[in-house]
Amino acid sequence: MGGAILEGMRVVEVSAFVAAPLGGMTLAQLGADVIRIDGIGGGLDYHRWPVTQGNVSLFWAGLNKSKRSVAIDIARPEGRELAMALAVAPGENAGILLTNFPPRGWLDYEVLRKRRGDLIQLTIQGDRLGGSAVDYTVNPRIGLPYLTGPREAQEPVNHLLPAWDLITGQMAAVGLLAAERQRRIKGCGEHIKLALEDVALAAMGNLGFIAEAQLGQVREGYGNDLFGAFGRDFLTGDGERVMVVGLTLKQWRSLCKATGIDEQVMALGQRLGVDLDREGDRFKTREALAALIAPWIAARTLAQIAAAFDAAGVCWSRYQSITQLVREDPACSLRNPLFGLVEQPGVGELLAPAIPLSFGGERLPPRPAPRLGADTEEVLMTVLGLSGTEFGKLHDQGLVHCV
Repeated sequence: MGGAILEGMRVVEVSAFVAAPLGGMTLAQLGADVIRIDGIGGGLDYHRWPVTQGNVSLFWAGLNKSKRSVAIDIARPEGRELAMALAVAPGENAGILLTNFPPRGWLDYEVLRKRRGDLIQLTIQGDRLGGSAVDYTVNPRIGLPYLTGPREAQEPVNHLLPAWDLITGQMAAVGLLAAERQRRIKGCGEHIKLALEDVALAAMGNLGFIAEAQLGQVREGYGNDLFGAFGRDFLTGDGERVMVVGLTLKQWRSLCKATGIDEQVMALGQRLGVDLDREGDRFKTREALAALIAPWIAARTLAQIAAAFDAAGVCWSRYQSITQLVREDPACSLRNPLFGLVEQPGVGELLAPAIPLSFGGERLPPRPAPRLGADTEEVLMTVLGLSGTEFGKLHDQGLVHCV
């Protein structure tokens, strides 16, 4: 099956929160055997909000789908020895470790490499020096909160999306795949370090924010306006809110056609001496253009607008709550092949996404996150070759937990 493209790869994950678990889950959803190691009572994020009324973390369940779980008392030397043995266990497609914990002690790459010379380890850090940082501390440093929110806002505005964590998680998966390819070609291991702050800085550079500042151009906050072209939100006649975008020339002409403002736009451009076929000129003239479009939208219901916009090929969207998304939007339902139903332990039946990548129209169906320690016995016996008696002793000593 196309979706199982990484079948046979084994990754050991020691992680918490977003970036590293997301990187591991990305590989697991492509078919890799991702073994998550946690302490006996769960990791730092085992009860991270949002949670059910029974205090089961929906956050943890969402970021650990399709993995296996091994619960080991890593606070004890014997437990750390077991975890290290898993990380360096033999296998042509094994010996891959993903973590966002400091690479010291039992996670020290040089220590582990003595046991397996071709070990691949990817360590996610806060900053390039190994300092602590999270999305909510990186984002203020790079300036985006001053560009977010209403145009008249004087204070910075944080947003809910952990953008740098998400990008870092995907980049972690890419980094491990690149290192695994290098190992197959050259036979060597690698310790890859990936800093959350560097991911954010690179993105700011790639998007032109850094160059803009270097050239002395100060970016202002523009609220819900699309920077550099035309796009903003409007209120409909029945109290709904829509976002319309005229970024490309095709999108802009479709919007003008749907709202019947072609002649008015041409006259406006001639009067102001601007070419409104150019996206930059549309941005400069956004207030006047919005004044032409707003009455048309305000005089119609959402249903009428949707019919006209869809018929003309307008790039637009309705603003809706997450509850509306889940209850009303077919894109967030089983009608979308991305989703499937999983029975999540401790929660019940949930609509869950698989990986968005589709290989030849196929992808592996979503699988739930494991119960903590659900795979401890199987993994230790199959990967490390422990006998039933040996595992029983570890269990009796409280070094491992299984369900």
